[in-house]
Amino acid sequence: MPNASTARTDESTRSRILDVAERLVQVRGFNGFSYADVAAELELTKASLHYHFRGKAELGEALMARYSERFAAALAAIDEKVLDAPAKLDAYAGLYADVLRGRRMCLCGMLAAEYHTLPEGLRGAVTRFFDANEAWLAKVLAEGRHSGSLRFDGEVRETARSIVGGLEGAMLVARSYDDPERFRSAAALLLASFTRPGTQAAA
Repeated sequence: MPNASTARTDESTRSRILDVAERLVQVRGFNGFSYADVAAELELTKASLHYHFRGKAELGEALMARYSERFAAALAAIDEKVLDAPAKLDAYAGLYADVLRGRRMCLCGMLAAEYHTLPEGLRGAVTRFFDANEAWLAKVLAEGRHSGSLRFDGEVRETARSIVGGLEGAMLVARSYDDPERFRSAAALLLASFTRPGTQAAA
């Protein structure tokens, strides 16, 4: 049975592998890196990588699990610290802006671009991530409509989908120009449409 020191070392190595793989996916895409790339950067053997993750599909699913958990925690923090719905939407867009400032893309945005070439388990994880984001946004939109702080036509779930799609698309275009300000401007304009005076809320 491994001792506590060995377990800590294994967990540290596993975390470092995930850190490197996450960055590579956010910069190159899932199909743009190999185990050899991760092994070289960490000065590990490929056998050591296979000890922690049997294959790239398993590594991808572990990446998604960790990323989704962190994102859920970030949304919970917004719920806890931010009171009104417009500010929650601003904070949500800020999560994307923070990633872009590091010259990276949203992990799930990159994976979505490669969706049909991903392992089946990873495809399901990507879909669940976007479903969870849309559900959270729908809740915020419903709160804002009820309080009168947000005004928009249509169903809250459809509007939530438009926000996710708008932010992911704005992120992609801003990355092609290496200009985070493009994202901030597009996000601000998108979110302002929900608080603009004179916009009528649906009954």
